[in-house]
Amino acid sequence: MLTEKMEEYLEALFKLGGDGGNLNPTRLSEHLNVTAPTVLDMLKRLESDGFIRYHDPGKSADKGRQRGKRNISLTAKGQRAAKALVRRHRLSERFLTDVLGLDWESAHREACRFEHVLSPEVEERLAEMLGNPETCPHGYPIPDEKGNIREPAQEIRQLCDFNANEKGCIARVEEEQPELLHYLATLGLLPDVDIEVKEVAPFGGPLLVKIGDTQYALGREVASKIWTKKRHRRARGGPRWTDAAK
Repeated sequence: MLTEKMEEYLEALFKLGGDGGNLNPTRLSEHLNVTAPTVLDMLKRLESDGFIRYHDPGKSADKGRQRGKRNISLTAKGQRAAKALVRRHRLSERFLTDVLGLDWESAHREACRFEHVLSPEVEERLAEMLGNPETCPHGYPIPDEKGNIREPAQEIRQLCDFNANEKGCIARVEEEQPELLHYLATLGLLPDVDIEVKEVAPFGGPLLVKIGDTQYALGREVASKIWTKKRHRRARGGPRWTDAAK
């Protein structure tokens, strides 16, 4: 049976695996802010229970490579468990924001508790009450009851990759740092908000962005936490796409 701590590791592995980077114990340790031995102990348990597997990062890697330097992937069993947890978390966030009116950083923190105690029956009723939402308040997709995740209808880009005078619409913001969520919310940097990059400072400097009639300077690290999409606008004569790069 999965413990709450095991669920936290599976959720972290699922989220970290979504960015395409190497998923190894060192990266997981940094993400969870726990020691390497603690991570390795839990990974050994998850491997024994069939939730994860280790694999060498390259064909030339030594067979005797230690676990701490090998990549990790979720098994089919691990994927099912992780997606179920992510679904409960993101449905909880929707309930906490849409029904109870919590701000989104508080909703994320509380959902980290809710996700471990929701029964399948309550989860089903919650989804029905909310109208089976497709995304959480931060813009991330909510897996359906079978674990399927609907892919974005269009390509999304990190704001830090924009050039001057490019426009887009915020698709999602990374949710793991409550302080960052609060900061972005105070600036109005929320999903479905239009954004324009006015200037890009050289040598890795900040971006000057415009939201409505207000402009802000955003550091590259903050901008990397914001993902954008094209904005679909209706104009005279029918719908058209406003390109995110023009």
